[in-house]
Amino acid sequence: MAEPQLHDTPPIEGQGRPFCPPQARPFVLVSAILASGMGFIDGSVVALAIPAIRADLGAGLVDAQWISNSYMLFLSSLVLLGGAAGDVFGVRTIFAGGIALFMVTSLACAVAPDAQWLIVLRAFQGVGAAFMVPGSLAIIAKSYPPATRGAAIGTWAAFSSITAAIGPFIGGMVLALGDPWMWRLIFAINGPIALVALAMLFMKVPQDRPAERRRLDYLGALLATASLGAFAWGLTAFGLPEFQRLASPWVWLLAGALAAVLFLGWERRAKAPMVKLGLFASKAFSGANFYTLVLFFAFTAVLFFLPMTLISAWGAREWEVSLLLLPLSVFIALLSGRAGRFADQEGPRRILTVGAGLVGVSFAILTLTLPFMRMWTVTFPALSLMGLGMGLLVSPLSSAVMLAVPDDDTGLASGVNNAVARAAGLIAIAGMGALAGLVFAAAYPDGSPDYGALIADPGANEAARVAATNLAFQSVTSVSSVVCFMAAAVAWWTQPSWKSGQKPLA
Repeated sequence: MAEPQLHDTPPIEGQGRPFCPPQARPFVLVSAILASGMGFIDGSVVALAIPAIRADLGAGLVDAQWISNSYMLFLSSLVLLGGAAGDVFGVRTIFAGGIALFMVTSLACAVAPDAQWLIVLRAFQGVGAAFMVPGSLAIIAKSYPPATRGAAIGTWAAFSSITAAIGPFIGGMVLALGDPWMWRLIFAINGPIALVALAMLFMKVPQDRPAERRRLDYLGALLATASLGAFAWGLTAFGLPEFQRLASPWVWLLAGALAAVLFLGWERRAKAPMVKLGLFASKAFSGANFYTLVLFFAFTAVLFFLPMTLISAWGAREWEVSLLLLPLSVFIALLSGRAGRFADQEGPRRILTVGAGLVGVSFAILTLTLPFMRMWTVTFPALSLMGLGMGLLVSPLSSAVMLAVPDDDTGLASGVNNAVARAAGLIAIAGMGALAGLVFAAAYPDGSPDYGALIADPGANEAARVAATNLAFQSVTSVSSVVCFMAAAVAWWTQPSWKSGQKPLA
């Protein structure tokens, strides 16, 4: 599904002369757009493909969760390391290396023989994305001088918005062709796209010199991965039979908490920490990141389980689901600039509060209306309201993060906020998947199939299965609605506001 474009890179300011000559800069821009397009396709269209993947590979609900989560685990925990690596080894080297790993693992995903292999390959794909995603914007920033950098980033953002609008629809049309193997094309298409990007980088773009010599926080990245992984599996395990849990869910959650404590302790004493913990002394910065955590928890949960529900229970086609979410991309593209200017003039408090409130209302409407199964007359307007709310809050949220820290730390702050958003999605799919699975099992105790599975030959109990599926998704939307209202309260109590034209000096 369409993901709002948060700042995906650590530092982009304060750089010296561009390493890239003017005639090579268009190739930098195109390669960055292609890389961003691959990352977006993976983050949006794969959710549409999950029902088809499950049907083709015989995957269960937990497999579906971890086809997504193995990717997001390594992306969320390593994205800050990936951004810093460009400063140490050269941004072109790291960016190209991330693209290459993403390409190879994408092609391997396209031929995965079963769900377990796909989960493993998706994990390696997430590692590649952790170096590719921050590199796409960082290489633009380092290649263009300040006078033209803004225009280049604007072009990159515009093409990202276009991809956001048409990518899911094209993916949905491919999936709707009906052949069981069509989902493999979603991964295979990354091969030629990546080859074009790599050819431009190596043939047209010179190698840059590292901006600085410093250590990378490998131990911090390892502890972050261990903590997030243990938390995610612990939440997933609540929805598993005891013999599949390996250990009690509470043991996994305790292990995740211990790893988190060790991570925080290490970051306090590390010479080159992955996260500068002192930034969280700011009430506004801590509030903006907590807002991100809870808001994107709800947003990701709904968008991940929505296609499963509509395709498996309502009989919707993938392209129809992609059209339902088109207003999300349109509103983000149309409103981000205006919303950002409003936040600059009035402060981020009100617009972040209203944005989260609208998303919460839309999820409440979904909760109340799901049993009616009226996709275009009821569900589409509700999702359009969600798109309006997200369109209002995405740009002001980035502004709030930047405003809350000194100018020298804005790049790191945006990277932290992006990692928080992705970690929120990871925890959401794990936790809400367990909840949906338990609710479905309680409402449809036949034991097979589980929530979100495609049924080739519906039986006599089809009505009960559809009702159980709707009830399971209602549990996700109801929790997500409450969480969005919590985010609105956090914004109101932690973010600054001022009268128009009286923005306080930093």
